[in-house]
Amino acid sequence: MRATLFFGPHDVRLVEVPDPHLQDPTDAVVRVTHACICGSDLWPYRGEFFKYRDNGRMGHEFLGVVDSVGADVSTLRVGDRVIAPFAFSDGTCAFCQQGLHTSCVHGGYWGNANDGGQGEALRVPYADGTLIRLPDEVDLSDQHLAAMIATLTDVAGTGHHAALSAEVRPGSTAVVVGDGAVGLCAVLGARRLGADRIIIMGRHDSRLAIARTFGATDEVRERGAEGIARVRELTGEGSAHVLECVGTAQAIETAIAICRPGGTVGHVGLPPEPVGLMAAYSANITLRGGVAPVRAYIPDLLADVLAGRLDPSPVLDLTLPLDQVADGYAAMDERHAIKVLLEVA
Repeated sequence: MRATLFFGPHDVRLVEVPDPHLQDPTDAVVRVTHACICGSDLWPYRGEFFKYRDNGRMGHEFLGVVDSVGADVSTLRVGDRVIAPFAFSDGTCAFCQQGLHTSCVHGGYWGNANDGGQGEALRVPYADGTLIRLPDEVDLSDQHLAAMIATLTDVAGTGHHAALSAEVRPGSTAVVVGDGAVGLCAVLGARRLGADRIIIMGRHDSRLAIARTFGATDEVRERGAEGIARVRELTGEGSAHVLECVGTAQAIETAIAICRPGGTVGHVGLPPEPVGLMAAYSANITLRGGVAPVRAYIPDLLADVLAGRLDPSPVLDLTLPLDQVADGYAAMDERHAIKVLLEVA
């Protein structure tokens, strides 16, 4: 089979690797039908932040079909179409039961030393706790439907996590920092939780156009001190609900600066550099968030997608076959695409 491997900065290749096989009785092997390239995949691609080993596997967002199951797998059968969150988890530990699947005591993340989603198949540990079976009527040959569902593996759930962490509520004003795929999905998340006014901070025309269709009511294109001043002009004392979706010190410090005293910043970006927190301390601003436990969110978000109430698919603005995966990385790295969907089978 073929899988995407990391060979160094700006060098990912689709190469032949051994077929996956069951190793533990709780495993499943999944044949991938669709995969995505994530903004966080660009970190090793650019030689930044996360360091990948040579020949490490790439990809943590995928849909597929179950090819085989271990003896202890009870909720899945061969032929089931499934969606996988970006982390695997046993579904039974105290953290999974709390809805914090990304803190699972037996869990982990796809890629690098583990199998990756940007390939033709992979082994899934803890299949019962990780995979979510799609309803029989779901047709993954429907490109639009497949794209909507593919967003649930990561970005839609991460945007939702930002909105939940920021404590967005009906009638509120929310500010989203960042117009990438996660920021755009955070707009959807804020709208889904009932925000009446959603201000997005971004500067790319095509992305802001999507944000408006997702429910953004205002946009702020300025950055730094000018952006902070503009948000305060729009909100008065700032917003009580700020969603940080970039992951740099500047973005988090901006989020704190535009947050109303006593408000909450929901952060899902991961800054590689130190962040100044004095302003948050001085204004009694709460910082909540972190890595999104999307396994907990997929069932509700999937129900909304299938009912026609939620469509995050516009963030997937470039679709390529798997054998053009390197072109997909280049397109995202050069900002020619927001997020790439790979059609595998």
